[in-house]
Amino acid sequence: MKLLSIESSAKAASVALTDNGRLVSQFFQASALTHSRTLLKMAEDMLSDLEMTVSDVDAVAVSIGPGSFTGIRIGVATAKGLCWGGDKPCIGVSTLEAMAHQLRDRKDVIIAATMDARRSEIYNACFLPVGEGVERLCEDRAISISQLADEANNSGKTYFFVGDGAELCYNAFSELGLPALLAPEPLRLQTAWGVAMAADGRQPEDASDLAPKYLRLSQAERERLQRLAE
Repeated sequence: MKLLSIESSAKAASVALTDNGRLVSQFFQASALTHSRTLLKMAEDMLSDLEMTVSDVDAVAVSIGPGSFTGIRIGVATAKGLCWGGDKPCIGVSTLEAMAHQLRDRKDVIIAATMDARRSEIYNACFLPVGEGVERLCEDRAISISQLADEANNSGKTYFFVGDGAELCYNAFSELGLPALLAPEPLRLQTAWGVAMAADGRQPEDASDLAPKYLRLSQAERERLQRLAE
């Protein structure tokens, strides 16, 4: 299956083309430009370089969160537009699970996918590398680093951090004397290749069913609820 994958849940944006799980091409950009300006153009340029169009792919995969509210909305909207325009199905995957797949060849560690959620919290999910994939240990969640440290202290395992919150967590664990590893920089950020690996083997669905998963309300929604409560 030829899969076009999209990642836009944080500052970096990327697109990738895989063929039966094999990476064919990936375009990656971490600039100050908004994803609404770069994401679709990257997909078009990548397919053009491969002498392909959306009609040549079998499905579109996209990270649906958690992450930046704006970034996720742009990614999901881009995926839906490509699917509807090309009459293609789609696959939505967890941003955290996609990052974990980037370290799935590591052994004897717990892969801790982390994103800085602000407000003294991180978005997190933990995974075990198993065979050629990962096994989920918990659901995607918003927790404090101290809560994650308590879990790690009880597990007795080395935590391998990946994601834009990885360095923050690694430093905190190091200060507490907890065993921790930090993913090398080329593998640390979210990528469309990670999305493709997480989507591999999953059954595509209709794009109409694709929806973001934010884990918590946006700042605007929180402020609105506060005003209503007052």
